Amino acid sequence: MTAEIITIGDEILIGQIVDTNSAYISKELNKIGVSVHQITSIEDDRAHILQTLKEASERADIIIITGGLGPTKDDITKKCLCEFFEDKLVRNKKVLKHIEELFDKYIDTPISDLNRDQALLPSKAVALHNEFGTAAGMWFEDHGKVFISMPGVPYEMRGLMESEIIPRLIKNYSRPVILHKTVITYGLGESAIAEKIESWEDNLPRDIKLAYLPNLGRVRLRLTAKGENEERLKNAIEDQISKLHKIIGDIIYGYEGDDPVEVVIGKMLAEKNWSLSTAESCTGGRLASKFTKAPGSSASFKGSVVCYSTQSKIEFLDVSEELIEEHSVVSAEVAKAMAQGARKKFHTEFAISTTGNAGPAKGGSDAELGTVFIGVATPNGVTAHQFNFGNHREKVIGKSVNKAMELLQENIIKMRDTI
Repeated sequence: MTAEIITIGDEILIGQIVDTNSAYISKELNKIGVSVHQITSIEDDRAHILQTLKEASERADIIIITGGLGPTKDDITKKCLCEFFEDKLVRNKKVLKHIEELFDKYIDTPISDLNRDQALLPSKAVALHNEFGTAAGMWFEDHGKVFISMPGVPYEMRGLMESEIIPRLIKNYSRPVILHKTVITYGLGESAIAEKIESWEDNLPRDIKLAYLPNLGRVRLRLTAKGENEERLKNAIEDQISKLHKIIGDIIYGYEGDDPVEVVIGKMLAEKNWSLSTAESCTGGRLASKFTKAPGSSASFKGSVVCYSTQSKIEFLDVSEELIEEHSVVSAEVAKAMAQGARKKFHTEFAISTTGNAGPAKGGSDAELGTVFIGVATPNGVTAHQFNFGNHREKVIGKSVNKAMELLQENIIKMRDTI
């Protein structure tokens, strides 16, 4: 089955918000064997919406729409759906009751007629219960096509996908198996890897595709297999990865599942009842943010010190002033002291630190722009690693975060395997 996603809203087109909904929807559809062939963002305009619905229905089996379901006059999606399906709006009693209950329990302002009008739905639509908001989802079936409309609020959309849409698609439609396995590499650029594995890539089976995904200091190689027999596809992918290991095994660091690396690290720590803290200078809290975004992170992540200035490193992490004067604030010695300071302050098994010159100015160090030291403290000691990540500030910070994750995971695995 193929799907197309349509996001409606001027706020996306002018860059006021980032369309994260499409990424989430695509990922969830892919898990159940539905291939997304196109994503389109359009303005809140009647003619544009109608034309896009018509074109999408000619390309895809499932058309998913997000946005334009609010109570205000600029939200015109329902009216356009009525026009597209030659339908009319009728009041849905269940949806109205839900809206009134939400206002009664959670909203201080009185319910208005505009809010009640959100219970007006096209008569041909199946209403999808939106547990977290007042705008119901809608499901249409027309000439063998499925049209699904959801609110654009991300947590409302996700709730509908999980509770209503994915279960309905699984129950009512047969779908192929789509499998992905992503190999994570460090140490070589995309073109260098492509040259090394050219022969292997040229001889991949027809039902396995390769994609290169470079990202600030690492290249991910994603293998995708599509077919009817899941076991055969799994074996085919594993066979190709075994061949890949013989060619570039020295730069393969691991595999990426559905979970990002920070979640994987959190699970590894939780399994051993270990904990983590961070001490960040040049990364400005990016590492801590990565960990705390993950649900359940409090089980292993204990805290962070963002010690951006030299004085803060001295005051909050007990880094010796003499050590800084002797080696400079951007140095292996200071990175080690920061990691040790965080580990001691938060009483954690592991701590990781970053100090460097991300640019554009050098700050309180003579180290070259792009120079970064990453410290890793464990129960077995502390190490520091020096890198130069170039002269673009965001690139330096991004690479520092990725490398810190790599080093941390490496040390956790090392300690786990020696116990």
